[in-house]
Amino acid sequence: MLKGAIHIHSTYSDGEFTLGELRQILMEAGCRFACMTDHAEFFDDEKLEAYRSECESLSDDRFRFIAGLEYTCDGRMHVLGLGSTSLAGTTDPQQVIRHIQDQAGLSVIAHPMDSMFDWIETFDTLPHGIETWNSKYDGRYAPRPRTFQLLARLQKRKPEMCAFYGIDLHWKKQFRGLFNIVRTSELETERILLALSSGNYFATKGDLELSSRGELSESLMSRFEKAHSRSDRLRRFAKAAKKVTSGAGLAPPAVVKTHLRKIF
Repeated sequence: MLKGAIHIHSTYSDGEFTLGELRQILMEAGCRFACMTDHAEFFDDEKLEAYRSECESLSDDRFRFIAGLEYTCDGRMHVLGLGSTSLAGTTDPQQVIRHIQDQAGLSVIAHPMDSMFDWIETFDTLPHGIETWNSKYDGRYAPRPRTFQLLARLQKRKPEMCAFYGIDLHWKKQFRGLFNIVRTSELETERILLALSSGNYFATKGDLELSSRGELSESLMSRFEKAHSRSDRLRRFAKAAKKVTSGAGLAPPAVVKTHLRKIF
């Protein structure tokens, strides 16, 4: 089995880590692979070629970068293209999903806002999966149970859809303890993507294990609901405080920003 991280940003878009730095810190965490998802709007063809080339040059028999993109779509919806490295030329999410799938990449709707759920359920073209826990957007303590419930409803139409668990790593002081364990010993892009697309993996955070199907027991669902509610209240308070200080022309102290990034 191979441990890895999904939904990672580098200095090729708006991340603070270079690819070389990411390789080092992820290997120190026991990872063997990383699915990169730098923002598509930062790229042109020349920069994409440099991105693909560096991901490949930093990959070996100890660690593999899988180059991919995160596409910004209509309504601020984001779609991850794991293994997809060409620009879509559209912001329609269903066309983006088809574009990713045409490249043999994996399409994942990233950190969907609650307000998007009804819209997603109208899609004729469904992705490979939903990012049911994004430890930057949802917080490190618990995901939103409603996102798992959305996935369960979509699985009635497309049973092979999976739950994805992403760090959404941008900042050097950000929490990065949510990992994926794929059931393969072959450190090749095609094998890792195949394991992810077929649901042959599970996620870990500390002692917690979460299935690729996104199935939660009632007790775990209740635990997540309570933990996420507490975390969300803190997040809303932090945002309100930031708005007040910004309105007064004040910037929050760097130590406060660092602490919040570790939390979220």
